[in-house]
Amino acid sequence: MNSRVTKYMIRGLVLAAAAMLPVAMVAQDSAKPATKAAAGDSPSKWDIFAGYSYLVPNGSADGYSYKDINAGAIGSVSRFFNKYYGVQVEGDFHNDGNEDQIHSDLSTNADFAGASVGLIARYPTSDLTPFVHALVGAENVGSTYEKNKWGVGVTAGGGLDYNTPLFNHHLGIRLFQMDYQYNHEKFDVSVPGDFNMLRLSTGIVYHIGSITPPPPVTLACSASPAQVFPGDPVSVTATAGSLDPKLNTVYSWSGEGVTGNGSTASVATASLAPGVHTVKCAVKEGKPGKEGLKAGQSADSTATFTVKAYEPPTVSCVASPSTIKPGETSTITATGLSPQNRPLTYSYSATAGSVSGSGTTASFNSTGAPTGAAGITCNVSDDKGQTATASTSVTVVAPYVAPAPHTQALCSITFEKDAKRPTRVDNEAKACLDQVALSLQKQSDAKAVVVGASNAKEKEKAAKAAKLEAKKKHPKEIVDPAAERAVNTKDYLVKEKGIDASRVSTATSATDGQKVEDYLVPAGASFTADVQGTTPVNETSVKPVVRKPLPVKKHHTKKAQ
Repeated sequence: MNSRVTKYMIRGLVLAAAAMLPVAMVAQDSAKPATKAAAGDSPSKWDIFAGYSYLVPNGSADGYSYKDINAGAIGSVSRFFNKYYGVQVEGDFHNDGNEDQIHSDLSTNADFAGASVGLIARYPTSDLTPFVHALVGAENVGSTYEKNKWGVGVTAGGGLDYNTPLFNHHLGIRLFQMDYQYNHEKFDVSVPGDFNMLRLSTGIVYHIGSITPPPPVTLACSASPAQVFPGDPVSVTATAGSLDPKLNTVYSWSGEGVTGNGSTASVATASLAPGVHTVKCAVKEGKPGKEGLKAGQSADSTATFTVKAYEPPTVSCVASPSTIKPGETSTITATGLSPQNRPLTYSYSATAGSVSGSGTTASFNSTGAPTGAAGITCNVSDDKGQTATASTSVTVVAPYVAPAPHTQALCSITFEKDAKRPTRVDNEAKACLDQVALSLQKQSDAKAVVVGASNAKEKEKAAKAAKLEAKKKHPKEIVDPAAERAVNTKDYLVKEKGIDASRVSTATSATDGQKVEDYLVPAGASFTADVQGTTPVNETSVKPVVRKPLPVKKHHTKKAQ
């Protein structure tokens, strides 16, 4: 029952892939332009394959071998993310139609149906596209003597596609696809099935979408100079982009007084009225006599220039230096130009501070100006009353103030592994403490703080012990394991790493855990401000524990009787 349903499902998948072809063709033909580049220039984004498949099982079950199956169907869908690589889903079905027949030559045939997913790589050219793929999935294998079983299947192989010009280069032919498949089945305890199969396939491939469509031709036109007096020449340049060097290129020009040849044109301005004038430029590419017939093979643009009746003066304004400190000065230079060489007069103004000068240079004084940008305006006028302005700015910056240093968290040590000596610094803490010591050596004016912590069980035990001691006439001080861990860590840094004891402080925290947190406190930093919730350890009452190994238990043997 399940075997039959599986067959129909696989058959349905293959037929669905084949049925998608005409739908995809209609969708592509209605959504895309009438032409499409060859696969080598514009490889497809989706490949849908459907075809015939021949299977050589090369396996046996329960002593009976499987014969070749020449009745099979295969289909796949591939999605490419770039020109070469993508993912693939594939399904196939093979059946010789003799599931109920025992062959006299000790062979048995049933059906093989599977689905898999994996990676595919291709190398698209204009005519042929070789590919390889590697897939993993499941294979449903039938037997004359056992029920159909699902097993793991692995596929590796490749093939070669021929890219036809049919359907605007969408239709291709899979000349061949050759795959090696390994499949492991276990029909029952006594009947395992291992198949090293060879699968040969051929069919049609439909290409959908495009990874790298040819870029459209672009065009930009510029006129130089942008402003002229009547009679001055104007040159216009067309700059085309994304041109195919294999195709012919044609430029065209239009506009009042415009004459062009190729990518440049000139404008005669003697008869033009004052105002803005436009030059139109266009470019087409294609085979000779067919330029611009295809989409993206033509572009147009415009360039403008101005014919002036009278040119007012121009001015530029520069501040040097452009950044100063409060109270310093900056030199302002104004460069004015009159096309008719009329005498020019200069003046200046500032949004903050003060500026003085009446020639081509002035001095900006930042006294009284707040920090930030102070705007400077340079004004120029000629004897005809024509004026021009330009602006610049001077940034007043406050003196640099170094940021306040802060405590830095280094590393932590755990004490959870040694249950018998839970406050002892073991060898695993060496890497962390070496880091702490190295940090102190690099910053000779810095200090370290080691903060011990204990878990809830230790806190509860210490609280009970303290409560009992409080009832005694001469109570002993109960030492928190967190404090012992901090003191032992400091002792290691002092004795093992040679760190001055005055540079290492100890503290405890209320956090839960059998650990020690290490902190580096640079000069000028406040540990208590940066790290909240710690309590200094009274090192006069908490002494370090000597790092001794555990005693070795002696084993006694009975004397011989």
